[in-house]
Amino acid sequence: MEALKKAIDAFINAFKIEDLRKKLLFTLGILIVYRIGAHITIPGVNAAVLAEYFKNSNNLFGMYDSFTGGAFAKATIFALGIMPYISASIIIQLMGSVIPAIQMLQKEGQEGRAKLNQYTRYFTVVLAALQGWGISVWLSSLKVGSAAAGTGISVLADDFATGAGNIGFRLLATLTFTAGTVLVMYLGEQITSHGVGNGISLIIFAGIVGGLPRAFFAELEMFREEIQPLAIEIFILAIVVVIIGFIVFVEQANRRIPLQSPRRTVGNKVMGGQSSYLPFKVNTAGVIPVIFASCIMFIPAMIASWFPNVSAMQSFAAMFIPGHISYSVIDALLIIFFTYFYTAIQYNPNDIAENLKRSGGFIPGVRPGKQTAEYIDHVLTRISLPGSLFLALISVGPLHLKDALNMSFYIGGTSVLIVVGVALDTLRQLEAQLHTKNYEGFLKHGRIRGRMAS
Repeated sequence: MEALKKAIDAFINAFKIEDLRKKLLFTLGILIVYRIGAHITIPGVNAAVLAEYFKNSNNLFGMYDSFTGGAFAKATIFALGIMPYISASIIIQLMGSVIPAIQMLQKEGQEGRAKLNQYTRYFTVVLAALQGWGISVWLSSLKVGSAAAGTGISVLADDFATGAGNIGFRLLATLTFTAGTVLVMYLGEQITSHGVGNGISLIIFAGIVGGLPRAFFAELEMFREEIQPLAIEIFILAIVVVIIGFIVFVEQANRRIPLQSPRRTVGNKVMGGQSSYLPFKVNTAGVIPVIFASCIMFIPAMIASWFPNVSAMQSFAAMFIPGHISYSVIDALLIIFFTYFYTAIQYNPNDIAENLKRSGGFIPGVRPGKQTAEYIDHVLTRISLPGSLFLALISVGPLHLKDALNMSFYIGGTSVLIVVGVALDTLRQLEAQLHTKNYEGFLKHGRIRGRMAS
């Protein structure tokens, strides 16, 4: 309750400051534009037939749809969401480990990051075009309403179902999906530059939260039709609350390394000698490993969509259906790998040790320099293990609960982790900006008083 009160107070105080109020309203406006685009279906698709397919199916596309807030299930202009951009970011970062030229750019500071961001944008367009083409091929061959091949109702309108119209649809859909992804990427970057929080994360956040009302009413309908008993619904609610509480608890946990600053004599005064600490979160990588792993897990389904009539490809893609044991194992291993990978990128023990040495700080009982770097690396390695296992458990476990309880939506796991993580990160950034504004206000008052006194 205290954390909720602080969050509410932070928002109220933010709206009292003109600059922060503009940033918050700008962020909200961008997210509204994104949600509007998530309801505009591309030309040639029968949205009602496509919705019937997703209603009666359980595959990886359903999980992808949860990240886009229902945009994928409606084949809208934002159907691909921000996922191609995230996939491109993953590949560029991985290439930095093996390609010297990219490694050099990563070490060149702001200018190097700007070039890498530009390369990521170009690669995003390529990936979006490939995924868009795959989805258009899948849509053009999809028939709903009968198990017999070719006897169902086509998802496409009659003018686009066959012949030249079908080719035209594929080209139009590919172009629309690609343009939609580029626009979503642009909207996310605008939030990061002129709004509050990380734009890409908030885009995913908005997509997940946008699908919650639909999931709520679907579950309510199951209760009304007596498909789901009241006891199960209460149990589901309790599990969701426990998952959220567990995520918040782990997100706030950290490992503190004690630091000591040396004493210095300045004139007749003794300065320094104070104790402090170097904090490392138990979940050092945040939600990034989960997002990265999810993007990788979408690839088999995307590739299989390019070959709708090849049974071997469809059988391979079936192994990556959420809830399947192979999906759970591979997803968990990817999350553990990306946790260590992203932690290694975020925290360089040698740089941390060098900065401590320059500032005169040291870890009690550990020599500055190489031993300090080894000690920090040891601590990061140890706390990354429970952090990665936490991410794997919270992402994979609820998928099996969903099937066991016959739920109409994904119980949380990945989605709840992303929502809670992004919300906490955005609140931290908002609080930091509030502290900055208060500090500036104090300085301004000090200058005014100084002038009045003089």
